[in-house]
Amino acid sequence: MASVPFHYIDLRAFCYATEDEKRVTEALQTLLPEEFEIQRIENEGHHGDRILVLSARVENADDMRVVLDRLGELPAEQRQRLLGELDERVTDNTELFLTLEKQSAFRNDVRLGDGITVRAKVEAYPASKDAAVENARDVLESL
Repeated sequence: MASVPFHYIDLRAFCYATEDEKRVTEALQTLLPEEFEIQRIENEGHHGDRILVLSARVENADDMRVVLDRLGELPAEQRQRLLGELDERVTDNTELFLTLEKQSAFRNDVRLGDGITVRAKVEAYPASKDAAVENARDVLESL
């Protein structure tokens, strides 16, 4: 993949009081380049429980390729599902959203599911949803 048609890729996972922060961090690191910095924000839930928000923004093209390579490890049927759902997954603001299974990521396995949110700002000129869908389709088909 020569060029990367994204401005940035954001990854975010919540770590609830019942979860091990180290394991959730490792799950997020599965998708990131080595030694990538993860931001940590501590919040409080409705009942006073601790909720950590772990996030990372990938802006460098080489680093984004690492994330995309990991997404390329999705099972073929899940990649096809993503391609079929692109119109619903890309917003009018040219953002692609998908979620990955946190437990699988901890086991170094990339699968669609719940737990890790991926938001990618798609380059689109002119900035339209249709152009963003086509650019996202090109990237996903090349994985």
